[in-house]
Amino acid sequence: MAASDASLTQHELAQAYIAKEWSKAIKLLTSLLVQLPDSVELLCNRAFCHNKLELHKHAIKDCEKALKVNSAAFQAYIHKGHALVGLGKDQDALQVWKKGYETAVANAGSVELLLELHMLMMSIHKDSPMTKSGKENNADIAVPAVNKSASCSPPKTPPRQPMRSEEQPKASSRRDKDYQSFKTKRTTHVISLDLRLSRGIGMVNNGKYEQAVSIFDQVVRDSPDSVEALIGRGTAYAFQRNLDAAISDFSKALEINPETGEAWKRRGQAKAALGANAEAISDLSKALEFEPKSPDVLHERGTLLYRSKDYEAAVNDLQECVAVDASNKLAYNYLGPALLATGYHTEGIDAHYKAVEIDPDFKEGWTQLAQTFSELGKTDKALECLQKALLIDDKYVNAYRLLGSLRQGLGDHRGSVKELTSGLQIDSDNMECKYLRGSCRHALGEYADAVKDYEGVLDMEVDSIEKCVLQYLAFYQRVIALYTASRANYPFSCFDIDQDLHPLLKEAWCKRVRPSSEIFPYCCQPPVKESLRSGRVRGQDFVISRAKRSLLEAADQIGVRMQYNCQGFPRNRRQHRMAGLAALEIAQKVLNTWKAMRDPLAAQEKPSGVKSGKRARRRDSVGVISHNRGGVCSSSNRGGVCSSSSSNGDGFCGCYEDKSTSGRLILNWHDVYSIAVKWRQISEPCDPVVWVDKLSEKEFKAGFGSHTPMVLGQARVVRYYPNFPRAFAILKDMIISKRCVYDASNGPVLLSKLQLQAIEAAESCNQMYEVIGEDFWVVTPCHSVASGGKVLDGTRLTLQKMGENGFDFSIRTPGTPPRWADFDHELSAAWENLCDTFCWEASGSTDAKLLGKVQNCILKLTYYWYNFMPLARGTAAVGYITLLGLFLAVGMEITASIPEGVQVDWEAILSPNVSLFTEAISKWLYPSIKLTNAWQSLPDVSSTFPTTGSVVAALSSYDI
Repeated sequence: MAASDASLTQHELAQAYIAKEWSKAIKLLTSLLVQLPDSVELLCNRAFCHNKLELHKHAIKDCEKALKVNSAAFQAYIHKGHALVGLGKDQDALQVWKKGYETAVANAGSVELLLELHMLMMSIHKDSPMTKSGKENNADIAVPAVNKSASCSPPKTPPRQPMRSEEQPKASSRRDKDYQSFKTKRTTHVISLDLRLSRGIGMVNNGKYEQAVSIFDQVVRDSPDSVEALIGRGTAYAFQRNLDAAISDFSKALEINPETGEAWKRRGQAKAALGANAEAISDLSKALEFEPKSPDVLHERGTLLYRSKDYEAAVNDLQECVAVDASNKLAYNYLGPALLATGYHTEGIDAHYKAVEIDPDFKEGWTQLAQTFSELGKTDKALECLQKALLIDDKYVNAYRLLGSLRQGLGDHRGSVKELTSGLQIDSDNMECKYLRGSCRHALGEYADAVKDYEGVLDMEVDSIEKCVLQYLAFYQRVIALYTASRANYPFSCFDIDQDLHPLLKEAWCKRVRPSSEIFPYCCQPPVKESLRSGRVRGQDFVISRAKRSLLEAADQIGVRMQYNCQGFPRNRRQHRMAGLAALEIAQKVLNTWKAMRDPLAAQEKPSGVKSGKRARRRDSVGVISHNRGGVCSSSNRGGVCSSSSSNGDGFCGCYEDKSTSGRLILNWHDVYSIAVKWRQISEPCDPVVWVDKLSEKEFKAGFGSHTPMVLGQARVVRYYPNFPRAFAILKDMIISKRCVYDASNGPVLLSKLQLQAIEAAESCNQMYEVIGEDFWVVTPCHSVASGGKVLDGTRLTLQKMGENGFDFSIRTPGTPPRWADFDHELSAAWENLCDTFCWEASGSTDAKLLGKVQNCILKLTYYWYNFMPLARGTAAVGYITLLGLFLAVGMEITASIPEGVQVDWEAILSPNVSLFTEAISKWLYPSIKLTNAWQSLPDVSSTFPTTGSVVAALSSYDI
């Protein structure tokens, strides 16, 4: 090493000592030792630094190397003894110091070092583990703390004195004696303080926090400015969860010495434990100023940034951390999901694999990898990872929770209940497991057990917002379960949560808000015993007859066509079966409608009691009392029966069978889509799939609607971010063409020419927001066919600020009354156009032009449905199910799967007119159409599965 380089390194080394950057000092010393491997001074100094970082075994190795070079290296004895004390080996330390003392005596070593070794030996004797009374002393275990006697600390010898005249020998001698006395006392004090600090920290490391606090209390009384004691006591307080006291001590330490990086780090950790993430991040950032490459602090701050959803900053910290400490499996385990959130899926998975490569028995790593695969829709790989986690620890509750959630997402609700029950046998108070099991039992028709689980969730203590939300959902879903149980053995047409549940209850359920006193009167259900006694799904419903088998086999083949082949969409066989059965029921009922339309005589032969009018219906003979729309119905109303749709809201659920009218149309568009809606509601009853116009009048007028984010904060939503480039381009085009946006109050904001130029150049949410300067939205166009030249409001492309560095870029579709009227008119016209085209032009024809016209009519209806978005949730699934059913009704079966990367609802939403949508969809949909009426030989869905219980059983039976 050149002299200039060595000088520079020594200078950096001195700066590292002063700044207490021990890791940096170790690196510099190591580089010097490459050139001078036998330097006792360098080895001792590195041992001192290792002790500072509590790397005691490394310190011992350095000391042993130094003693091998020079057995009279007294500082090596001192440092080695401190390291042994740090490992709790007091007696071994005593022997080392004793040997060092003997060596110093034999070799006439430094008086100062000899005295220090003597004091160290005496301190061990004085602080013997057992007192004379036989009781254990508080200071029985120790680890190293600040060692002020090390060679790299400031020199203990006084500054060189000026030359004295020979005329002052007595005064000089007296001063020398006084100084030597002072020096001896100071050395004694330093060693005593050092040992007490070491023992206190040793108590902390061994979990003896009360004893540690007692030791540090005494040190602070004797030395109020001891930063080390304050940090030690604060650490003991933190382990006792006395976080306020811990923060107070760390703060005092920083008042004494603001340059203490360890105090910034410890205070940051304590604040993080209190949930004060922003303050914790600030403290950890300050700690990094003193030790910029500290893997511990980078890991800690990166984890907090991830939890604060500042994913980009988290990625930076965690990548720096693993660059310094490549064996940090915990950092990799957070780096994985942080990369996933920012859209780097492959890199995120690689980070997870690195974590389990470092430690193949890292169960948390396998579980987090499973979570990542699950979010990406790669369920087979997720299941493999969870099985590995359970092989490592078959009592790992989190793995059972994720297994339960994963199986529920695949439609295997019985398998989910089994996994979640295993988890609850280990931890009966796991709220997530109990809630998920309740929702699965609910879907399976096991209403008594579902209600029991929901009530168990409601009885639990909560310690986070997430758990509060689970309790709110459990409250609402208990109501839904009891409601469904009361209708289990009645016709499926009696299951009507849109009519029977009060609007305020449904609103609160959709919004996931705390149940208020305002909605309590509408949560009343039949008594639990009564509901569950009459509401059990009967065993015979699970018996698979020939008719049921043929329908279920056909439904499974049809329903799988609804599957999106995109990231984040698992293959849910329960939803596939639901889709197939719903499509078949739609096809059967629509075809019956068209037959009646083509046969006026049949349409005029009305059963007795059938009323005329476009939407008149025949009441079924069965009436079921509802307890949701204003309380229990009076039995004096129509012999115990009252209409839920009546103006007085008395709460009767009227059950309706087939619809018949004297008019031209028997089913309207709303009736057709309602068939699919009801199936979607019963298949996963914990999803709030409700018609927006059936919420409260206030909420309806305010524009309650769906919200689907592409970017949420800094996270790129796995399912929907692929639509971002197209949506962002449309946003820019709309702003430039309209020259304005709308603010949060729905007021127009006019834009200047310079702003429009900046918008044209914008490539990110951040750049776009900087131009506008506030939250805003624009509405996509949806050109009307029914009202030529009119442009309907499509969806709102909305950009909102989230936190300091995040944004919510989403589509929001308000269901306001004027918009509802527009789309009702459009869908009515599209439905009539389909009916007319098929019934009076294309029925029975094989003419390709006529059949193409029918196909286009179905896609037109589908286009306006998707742009309408009339449901709080489930619009996409309901839209495609209805499309499958309508194609069957006209004698065409869709045989193609939806192509990879295509989301049909987004294709409609982002297309300004039906022609563009039809062009995009028809190129892969139409070639797959097979002309067939084979499905017409299948049994009638409504007759084969007549009750709500039989429908639930059909969706829950897979042994066919």
